[in-house]
Amino acid sequence: MKDLERMIDDVNASMAMEGMPLTEEDKERMRYCAGDKKKTDQVVADLMRKHSVKAEDAHEQKL
Repeated sequence: MKDLERMIDDVNASMAMEGMPLTEEDKERMRYCAGDKKKTDQVVADLMRKHSVKAEDAHEQKL
């Protein structure tokens, strides 16, 4: 697990340089998914669903 924590620290450092440090939730998600492709695929799908905008909503004008 020491390697995993090092990887998380490295990713966090890179993201922090861009002004977007990892949240604790991000770090926990990385720990949860580490080495498990099925978990990774599910988490990515969940995040994409959470942060996607439906095409019909994206161009709808609201007054």
